[in-house]
Amino acid sequence: MSGTIASLPRRTRLVGVACLMVTAFGWGLNWPATKLLLQQCPPLTARGIAGIVASLVLARVAASRGESLAVPDGCRRRLARASVLNVTAWMGLTTLSMLWLKAGEAATLAYTMPVWTALLAWPVLGERLAPPRVAALVLGIGGVVLLVGGGSGFSLGAAQLPGVAIALGAAVLFALGTVLGKRSPIDMAPTALTAWQVGLGCVPLLIASFALEHADLLAMPWFGWAALAYTAAMSMGICYLTWFAALRRLDAGTAAIGTLLTPIIGVTASAVAIGETLSFPQLGSLVLIVGGIVLATWQHDVPWRRWTGLDRRVRPVAN
Repeated sequence: MSGTIASLPRRTRLVGVACLMVTAFGWGLNWPATKLLLQQCPPLTARGIAGIVASLVLARVAASRGESLAVPDGCRRRLARASVLNVTAWMGLTTLSMLWLKAGEAATLAYTMPVWTALLAWPVLGERLAPPRVAALVLGIGGVVLLVGGGSGFSLGAAQLPGVAIALGAAVLFALGTVLGKRSPIDMAPTALTAWQVGLGCVPLLIASFALEHADLLAMPWFGWAALAYTAAMSMGICYLTWFAALRRLDAGTAAIGTLLTPIIGVTASAVAIGETLSFPQLGSLVLIVGGIVLATWQHDVPWRRWTGLDRRVRPVAN
């Protein structure tokens, strides 16, 4: 990468951080909303409909702002890849994981994503796997083990392990999409790009819902429709816009750190809104994973490199 967040213009950093906060809060509140929605609507149908609606609205907004919706010839393969990793896999797998897990548990596992982002940034973006990132991996895996094991037997139960695997798979795939997006950005206007990614990413989910699910949307109560509207407008609309905006302004590791608020908000909101209890293993797991995220996204020029003498490169002095 070209530099750390400290080397970016102050206004750019502030806008990027603001976008991250909107993303984290919006996605955090979406966990209990989605859990509530799944009680009224099958998962693939819920995500597919919300995503298609969100993409159509985003496309209309892009057109009203004069953004071209045409996809450049050289970007089509990258757009398809980004749509699958950032939307299809993330939205589909995290939603499916909640068939086995509580919303708070699923959020905690899925948001190990910043740790995987930092690790994948080594081979993909050339960021070295420094000691803090090795420690981050240990903490992240420790958090997962604590959540699953609970200190005495399997806290989640063997029947819930598919949800654990699915949530972790979503985290790894989204992390891969993040670093690939930094390596090969797509040259399109932001709102138009988000509309395409959300729309293309949700088409497979909607097609699968026709084959695998039988939704009765007319029988869904008002709070189910409210949860669906929130998912479409906030989670798959505004939050994807702010996430991609943050990713354009910040390096991959720093962008990932902003999402550390999401599981905290998700766990807390799930306890308040839908009455999920907070167990000791869940709280301990959250502490370990957040600690791992902080280490994983530490800046490249952190003091330990100078203290240990490992950073021998001559750095240019800023004017």
